[in-house]
Amino acid sequence: MNQVARTTTAEAEIELGSLSGSLGFLLRLAQVRVFDAFFEDLAGEGIKPGEFTLLWVLSLNGSLAQGSLARVLSIKPAHMTKLVSRLVKAGLVQRAPSREDRRVVDLSLTPEGTDFVARHKPAFMAFHTRERDLLSPEDFDALTGLLRRFTGLEKEDTCR
Repeated sequence: MNQVARTTTAEAEIELGSLSGSLGFLLRLAQVRVFDAFFEDLAGEGIKPGEFTLLWVLSLNGSLAQGSLARVLSIKPAHMTKLVSRLVKAGLVQRAPSREDRRVVDLSLTPEGTDFVARHKPAFMAFHTRERDLLSPEDFDALTGLLRRFTGLEKEDTCR
Protein backbone atom coordinates (compact mmCIF):
# COMPACT_ATOMS: atom_id res chain seq x y z
CA MET A 1 0.00 0.00 0.00
CA ASN A 2 1.78 3.08 -1.23
CA GLN A 3 -0.74 5.85 -0.74
CA VAL A 4 0.11 9.47 -1.17
CA ALA A 5 -0.96 11.66 1.71
CA ARG A 6 -0.77 15.42 1.89
CA THR A 7 -1.08 17.68 4.85
CA THR A 8 -1.77 21.37 4.46
CA THR A 9 0.00 23.86 6.69
CA ALA A 10 0.02 27.64 6.67
CA GLU A 11 3.36 27.57 4.83
CA ALA A 12 2.96 24.88 2.20
CA GLU A 13 1.59 21.52 1.24
CA ILE A 14 3.80 18.76 2.65
CA GLU A 15 4.13 15.49 0.75
CA LEU A 16 4.15 12.40 2.98
CA GLY A 17 4.37 9.81 0.23
CA SER A 18 4.68 6.22 1.35
CA LEU A 19 4.85 7.30 5.02
CA SER A 20 1.04 7.37 4.94
CA GLY A 21 1.18 3.55 4.65
CA SER A 22 3.87 3.05 7.30
CA LEU A 23 2.62 1.31 10.42
CA GLY A 24 5.37 2.84 12.55
CA PHE A 25 4.68 6.36 11.32
CA LEU A 26 0.92 6.02 11.80
CA LEU A 27 1.36 4.53 15.27
CA ARG A 28 3.65 7.42 16.23
CA LEU A 29 1.09 10.00 15.06
CA ALA A 30 -1.65 8.12 16.91
CA GLN A 31 0.51 8.04 20.05
CA VAL A 32 1.05 11.79 19.91
CA ARG A 33 -2.70 12.38 19.50
CA VAL A 34 -3.56 10.07 22.39
CA PHE A 35 -0.88 11.55 24.68
CA ASP A 36 -2.15 15.06 23.92
CA ALA A 37 -5.64 13.96 24.99
CA PHE A 38 -4.20 12.30 28.12
CA PHE A 39 -2.55 15.55 29.18
CA GLU A 40 -5.78 17.49 28.54
CA ASP A 41 -7.77 15.14 30.79
CA LEU A 42 -5.16 14.82 33.53
CA ALA A 43 -3.64 18.29 33.23
CA GLY A 44 -2.17 19.61 36.43
CA GLU A 45 -1.82 16.18 38.02
CA GLY A 46 1.91 16.02 37.33
CA ILE A 47 1.69 12.48 35.97
CA LYS A 48 2.84 11.12 32.63
CA PRO A 49 1.01 8.38 30.67
CA GLY A 50 3.74 5.79 31.41
CA GLU A 51 3.66 6.59 35.11
CA PHE A 52 -0.10 6.25 35.37
CA THR A 53 0.04 3.06 33.31
CA LEU A 54 2.47 1.54 35.80
CA LEU A 55 0.32 2.66 38.76
CA TRP A 56 -2.81 1.31 37.07
CA VAL A 57 -1.26 -2.11 36.37
CA LEU A 58 0.03 -2.34 39.95
CA SER A 59 -3.44 -1.44 41.24
CA LEU A 60 -4.91 -4.34 39.25
CA ASN A 61 -2.22 -6.90 40.10
CA GLY A 62 -0.78 -6.06 43.51
CA SER A 63 2.91 -6.79 43.87
CA LEU A 64 4.84 -7.43 40.63
CA ALA A 65 8.49 -8.01 39.81
CA GLN A 66 9.98 -4.83 38.36
CA GLY A 67 11.69 -6.68 35.50
CA SER A 68 8.55 -8.61 34.56
CA LEU A 69 6.48 -5.44 34.57
CA ALA A 70 9.07 -3.68 32.41
CA ARG A 71 8.99 -6.53 29.88
CA VAL A 72 5.18 -6.64 29.71
CA LEU A 73 4.95 -2.86 29.28
CA SER A 74 7.94 -2.79 26.86
CA ILE A 75 9.89 -0.35 29.02
CA LYS A 76 13.67 -0.46 28.77
CA PRO A 77 15.35 -1.37 32.09
CA ALA A 78 17.15 1.98 32.48
CA HIS A 79 13.95 3.92 31.81
CA MET A 80 12.00 1.64 34.16
CA THR A 81 14.49 2.33 36.95
CA LYS A 82 14.04 6.11 36.49
CA LEU A 83 10.27 5.78 36.25
CA VAL A 84 10.04 3.69 39.41
CA SER A 85 12.43 6.02 41.25
CA ARG A 86 10.16 9.01 40.48
CA LEU A 87 7.12 7.11 41.75
CA VAL A 88 8.95 5.94 44.88
CA LYS A 89 10.12 9.52 45.56
CA ALA A 90 6.50 10.71 45.12
CA GLY A 91 5.43 8.14 47.73
CA LEU A 92 3.17 6.23 45.32
CA VAL A 93 5.20 3.01 44.86
CA GLN A 94 7.34 0.92 47.17
CA ARG A 95 10.12 -1.52 46.36
CA ALA A 96 10.80 -4.72 48.26
CA PRO A 97 13.03 -7.75 47.70
CA SER A 98 11.07 -10.68 46.31
CA ARG A 99 10.24 -13.45 48.77
CA GLU A 100 11.09 -16.08 46.14
CA ASP A 101 14.31 -14.57 44.79
CA ARG A 102 16.21 -11.89 46.72
CA ARG A 103 17.78 -10.64 43.46
CA VAL A 104 14.34 -9.61 42.18
CA VAL A 105 12.71 -6.33 43.17
CA ASP A 106 8.95 -6.41 43.68
CA LEU A 107 6.88 -3.26 43.26
CA SER A 108 3.57 -2.43 44.89
CA LEU A 109 1.47 0.63 45.52
CA THR A 110 1.76 2.45 48.80
CA PRO A 111 -1.50 3.44 50.51
CA GLU A 112 -0.95 6.90 48.94
CA GLY A 113 -0.51 5.24 45.54
CA THR A 114 -3.74 3.30 45.98
CA ASP A 115 -5.54 6.53 46.89
CA PHE A 116 -3.96 8.34 43.92
CA VAL A 117 -5.19 5.72 41.46
CA ALA A 118 -8.67 5.70 43.03
CA ARG A 119 -8.88 9.52 42.88
CA HIS A 120 -7.77 9.66 39.25
CA LYS A 121 -9.66 6.64 37.94
CA PRO A 122 -12.63 8.80 36.77
CA ALA A 123 -10.33 11.08 34.73
CA PHE A 124 -8.44 8.06 33.39
CA MET A 125 -11.70 6.39 32.34
CA ALA A 126 -12.94 9.66 30.77
CA PHE A 127 -9.71 9.75 28.80
CA HIS A 128 -10.40 6.23 27.49
CA THR A 129 -13.97 7.18 26.63
CA ARG A 130 -12.65 10.12 24.58
CA GLU A 131 -10.31 7.73 22.74
CA ARG A 132 -13.24 5.48 21.91
CA ASP A 133 -15.33 8.41 20.70
CA LEU A 134 -12.84 9.20 17.93
CA LEU A 135 -14.00 6.12 16.00
CA SER A 136 -17.22 4.18 15.55
CA PRO A 137 -17.57 1.29 18.01
CA GLU A 138 -16.93 -1.18 15.19
CA ASP A 139 -13.81 0.64 13.99
CA PHE A 140 -12.50 0.99 17.55
CA ASP A 141 -12.97 -2.73 18.20
CA ALA A 142 -11.33 -3.62 14.88
CA LEU A 143 -8.36 -1.31 15.49
CA THR A 144 -7.75 -2.44 19.06
CA GLY A 145 -8.19 -6.07 18.04
CA LEU A 146 -5.61 -5.71 15.28
CA LEU A 147 -3.20 -3.88 17.60
CA ARG A 148 -3.57 -6.58 20.28
CA ARG A 149 -2.79 -9.21 17.64
CA PHE A 150 0.15 -7.17 16.30
CA THR A 151 1.60 -6.65 19.80
CA GLY A 152 0.97 -10.21 20.96
CA LEU A 153 -1.57 -9.27 23.64
CA GLU A 154 -4.63 -11.40 24.03
CA LYS A 155 -8.04 -9.83 24.09
CA GLU A 156 -8.64 -8.44 27.57
CA ASP A 157 -11.52 -6.83 29.39
CA THR A 158 -10.87 -3.12 28.66
CA CYS A 159 -13.52 -1.91 31.11
CA ARG A 160 -11.63 -2.78 34.30
